[in-house]
Amino acid sequence: MAAHSSVGELGSEIIDFNLSATDGKNYSVSDFHDKEVLVIIFKCNHCPYVKAVVSRLVELQKKYSGRGVQFIGINSNDAETYPEDSFENMKLFANERGINFPYLYDESQEVAKAYDAVCTPDIYVYDNKRKLRYRGRLDDSWKDESAVTSKDLDKAIGLLLAGKEIDFPQIPSMGCSIKWKS
Repeated sequence: MAAHSSVGELGSEIIDFNLSATDGKNYSVSDFHDKEVLVIIFKCNHCPYVKAVVSRLVELQKKYSGRGVQFIGINSNDAETYPEDSFENMKLFANERGINFPYLYDESQEVAKAYDAVCTPDIYVYDNKRKLRYRGRLDDSWKDESAVTSKDLDKAIGLLLAGKEIDFPQIPSMGCSIKWKS
């Protein structure tokens, strides 16, 4: 069943974390102190919404990698109920899909709860002061990339890099609900 993200508290401060990644390292917010923009995406392996857009996320990271933008993926799903979302399967998914940004495992689900994450993908964009400036969808057609007419995430990142305010409506992201532990 589809869930929608909330708009969130724009202007709120980033919440720190320290999580293991599929590349064998641990990451926290401070590891990206030199980046102008941080894009945090709560995602997983099994969700059809994520599978449909992951290549677009990889392309956006590629587009902005030399411009001080860092994407970070976080999987918070309950791997006991959804084995496809286990840490080992995250490594396979990252490799198969060519994920070019850290993909972190929030096994305790504490990070997702702290962020009030709702769905996969759930996208948060922070400026260089680590204030939330965008929480919304990737674009206007998750299912069919050829039907995209509004690249919302791309537009938000571009405005932040230009030192401008995000001046368009932030439409919630839609995806599978996060699979919480019982």
